[in-house]
Amino acid sequence: MIHTGERYINPLTDFGFKRIFGTPFNKDLLMSFLNALFNGDPVVSDITYKNSEKFGTNEEARRAVFDVYCTTDTGARIIVEMQNVYQDFYKDRSIYYSTFPIAEQAQRGNWNYELHDVYTIGILNFTFPEDKHSDSSIFREVKLMDTDSHEIFYDKLTYIYVELANFHKTLDECNSLLEKWIYCLRNLQNLMSRPMALQGRVFEKLFKTAEIAKMTTEDRRAYELSANAYRDIKNGMDAAKREGMEKGIAIGTEKGAQAKALEVARKMKARGLEDGLISEMTGLPMVEIRKL
Repeated sequence: MIHTGERYINPLTDFGFKRIFGTPFNKDLLMSFLNALFNGDPVVSDITYKNSEKFGTNEEARRAVFDVYCTTDTGARIIVEMQNVYQDFYKDRSIYYSTFPIAEQAQRGNWNYELHDVYTIGILNFTFPEDKHSDSSIFREVKLMDTDSHEIFYDKLTYIYVELANFHKTLDECNSLLEKWIYCLRNLQNLMSRPMALQGRVFEKLFKTAEIAKMTTEDRRAYELSANAYRDIKNGMDAAKREGMEKGIAIGTEKGAQAKALEVARKMKARGLEDGLISEMTGLPMVEIRKL
């Protein structure tokens, strides 16, 4: 059963993310989030959901299954992916995914190769390794750039990454619609009612959509399986972090003891004691003492 006291679904679960953003009935929620993310460039006034399962050009080619895949009224293609666990080649994967909406635009016959915009959006429940010591890195927008002029070379291919783990604002500190959306993605499952700061038709619908008590029995079971899978992932990640910290402490302690032994050995050698005696008293190998 769902944990006692949990009123709303966790948007970071596979079920929760697709229930909120992945159905035509809730396309206004996805449009609100996208417009907040794009900040007016472009403006998404309508979307159409497309088949989220894509196949390569032949039977042996690897397929891709997107969490959400849609087109806008202007023809732009948008992939939205929720990723809870860091992968070594996640950037490669997001680039690979973007090739499908590019390739599907090919036209038979006399075609001038004009493409519609393609956006690949990653909602990440982790930080990239290069950002793990920076709390300020939340949003990344990546385009093809001229490395000499540092100007955008091609503006129809965009990758946007939202690093949720670096978002620490309280609701009172959220000033923009996008920050309120990010707050909901991070905290919805911990709330027991809709806060006054989250007013408006979009957030009213978000909370109604996310309310567990209003789901069918079948949907509750599906969410329970998804929530359990999410908890297993999170528990595994937390255990790995603890193990890493414990190993780090042990390594740090060992390095500290060795540094102290070397300091004592230097003082003993300065007093003229023999290397063999210093090695016996400090436990350091002779090779290390001879280097002093």
